[in-house]
This record gives sequence, C-alpha cells and structure tokens, in this order.
Amino acid sequence: MNLHLPTASLFIPDSLPETEALARITHLGIGAHQDDLEFMAFHGILECFARDDRWFGGVTCTDGAGSSRIGVYADFSDVQMKAIRRKEQDTAAVIGGYGAMFQLDHPSSAVKSATDLSLQQDISAILAATRPEVVYTHNPADKHDTHIGVTIATLLAIRAMPQEMRPRKIIGCEVWRNLDWMPDGEKILMDVSGRDNLAAALNGVFDSQIAGGKRYDLATLGRRSANATFFDSHSTDAATQLIFGMDLTPLIADDSLDISDFVCGAIDRFRDDVRSKLNQRIGQ
Repeated sequence: MNLHLPTASLFIPDSLPETEALARITHLGIGAHQDDLEFMAFHGILECFARDDRWFGGVTCTDGAGSSRIGVYADFSDVQMKAIRRKEQDTAAVIGGYGAMFQLDHPSSAVKSATDLSLQQDISAILAATRPEVVYTHNPADKHDTHIGVTIATLLAIRAMPQEMRPRKIIGCEVWRNLDWMPDGEKILMDVSGRDNLAAALNGVFDSQIAGGKRYDLATLGRRSANATFFDSHSTDAATQLIFGMDLTPLIADDSLDISDFVCGAIDRFRDDVRSKLNQRIGQ
C-alpha cells in the first residue's frame, strides 16, 4: 500500500498475502494511539474473534512518541518508546486474532492539524483496500485533541468515498470521556460480558503505559462494569460489561449534516433532559 510515511507498517499475524488479508476485513478499528483499539473497539474484536467469516482490522494513527513514562520506562527516549509501543500493538494483534494491523506513525501534531491531509489520505487508502462493514473510531465528544483529529479524518475519508463503497455503520467509542451522558435511546449498547480474560490479556499487553504511570487496564474494565450496572436503575443487570457508542452513521449517510451540529445536538438533548427532570420537581 502507498502510505505517506516510509515508517508506516502493516502487520498480518497469520502471514496471508496482503491483498487477501485486507479484503477479508469486516470490522475496522481506527484509533489514535497504541492501545486505543483494545480499550474502545473491544466489541469489534469480539465480533470477529476465532471466526473465519469476520475479521477485525486495526489502524493506529500516531507514533507513540508522546507516551507517559516513569519507573522502568522513565529514561526511555522517544525513539525507544515508539519502538516498544509498536511492538506492544502488534502483540495485541496476535492475541486478538486480527486480520491486519496498520501503524501509520504520524506525529500527533499532524493528526491534530486542520490542514494536514496525510492521515485522511492514508485512511482513505485503507478503507478502499478493506471495504469494512463496520468502523469503530473515537467519539467526537472525546476530550483528547488527537482523538478528535482521528475521528474527523475518518469521517472525511468516508465522505470522500462513493456511497455504495461506504461502511454500513460507524460507531464513536469511549476513551477520554465516556458516553453515559447520552440519552439512553441514542446509545449503541455493546455487550462484551463474559470475556474478561481476553480483555485483560489485550489490555495488559501495553505494559509501557500501565507500568509507565496509567492503570488503563483497571480503568477500562471498571468503566465497562459501571456502564452495565448504572445503565438501568429499575432492573437487574442484563450485562456485566457494557461499552457505550455514539452512532455516527447519519454523518456518512448524509454529507450535508454538519458534524459539530450533530454532536452538539446530542449534548443539547442531554441538557434538555436534565432541565426537564429538574423542572418537574421544582414545579416549573
């Protein structure tokens, strides 16, 4: 594939020829950093795990140079950290049985840029080669600027495709801001119960981040457990691990929709729901 950076890589865990490996991808996760896919797109990984008719493909957009580092990783240079994070991501691809794993190696500054189109063009090339049915990416209400850059690049890349070639569904997922605030009827509910062992194996691969100062492994499983318990206040839990998603499919079905208006509309409906509940009790 013709990707922008010579340091970009494509890893195919089962060594199938590239064209065949990419053509089989049905679920594609597009994340900013090494480990984002395992945290946010675990539903897609499970949908494809140990199956021959569905395959998960991963795309990690940044180079990992900005990672936090303490303890055994405190003295690692950016070059060393990039190398270990790339290795961790490829290891996760083996554990998760991915059909393909792209690491695009862009610096975060390029991903956050409104004028640098290199990431969008790389994503366009990957989408054309894989033609996935479902895409998982960051939700556009995320608070991490690099995550937002990936989401916008993904949406614009899909919008540049002919309608008949576009994915059936695109889901914005939780990482640096959860989606508990969304109206329940608008949430995509992704039940990932009963696979805590696989989740722990995937999350635990990223030792450079966990030992480097962030317990993402505990936080990710804790969020999923909290989602399952606090989703419905009037019934027993139907799931033990639940991921919330924002349905971004309307944004690729109708190019005239403004992305900011779409997301802020959901926030407005949350505000209206809070106001309505308060006013009912206040008597207004």
